[in-house]
Amino acid sequence: MFEEEYSQYWKTIVDTMADGLMVVDSEGVIVSINKAMEEISGYSKGELIGKSCELLECDSCFKARADGHDKYCALFKDGQVTRRKCTLRKKDGSRIHLFKNATVLRDSLERVIGGVETWTDLSEVVAKDKVISRLRKELSSEDGFHGILGKSPAMVQVFDLISSAAQSEAPVIIYGESGTGKELIASAIHKLGPRRKGPFIKVNCAALSESLLESELFGHVKGAFTGADRTRVGRFEAANGGDIFLDEIGDLPLSTQVKLLRVLQEKEIERVGGSDTVKVDIRVIAATHRNL
Repeated sequence: MFEEEYSQYWKTIVDTMADGLMVVDSEGVIVSINKAMEEISGYSKGELIGKSCELLECDSCFKARADGHDKYCALFKDGQVTRRKCTLRKKDGSRIHLFKNATVLRDSLERVIGGVETWTDLSEVVAKDKVISRLRKELSSEDGFHGILGKSPAMVQVFDLISSAAQSEAPVIIYGESGTGKELIASAIHKLGPRRKGPFIKVNCAALSESLLESELFGHVKGAFTGADRTRVGRFEAANGGDIFLDEIGDLPLSTQVKLLRVLQEKEIERVGGSDTVKVDIRVIAATHRNL
């Protein structure tokens, strides 16, 4: 009874580990893995247990065999492997970057009976390294990071945030005092994003009077007001397929903010004086110096 409970406790412990765990016998045949190893490799326990660990094509193991360690990787030559960077092939054929730690298992006569290995997923670390490498390359150019100059750790962090925001379709708001380069950041987000081939329309909300603002943003139909002698497309429609930058959005009157909410939620507008709904495919990038 105690052995059964102990076995269940041990299974629970290894299955709660964040790192992948794999046990092989002296022939390199997989005898046990935990849930994290299933997630890392893409294989289920049933697909791996009983199979040779060669199935995972760990590059460090192949190198060790090529160096003359036969079927045993460096683990069985040295007795342990510590924080070795390597890659293995997942079930879908892609390769994943990992840290590998391993040690041999011996019986009471000191004969090798297998090995136990842990695998730490480095995917996020590798992705971050690529971003940092790209940022450093861009910073070394004459115009810096899309026109923004700076090499301090704080600026590199800002560039990282810009890159992350650029990949999303979600609206973006940029906070900062006047003169701190909010428009440059908005422009960089557009250039790095999936809408970079579309238009980038800029609107300074503080520079337009309340009477002109809605017509400027939403457009108007002919006869909507005195002087409206023709139908005019607004900035939102002009930005269709791209990004629109609303600078000093904190200066928008409440009535216009309500209409802006509809744009964000429904991706549609009505021109001033009109009743037809116009669909727009845009991403809104806003900026303000106010505490909204």
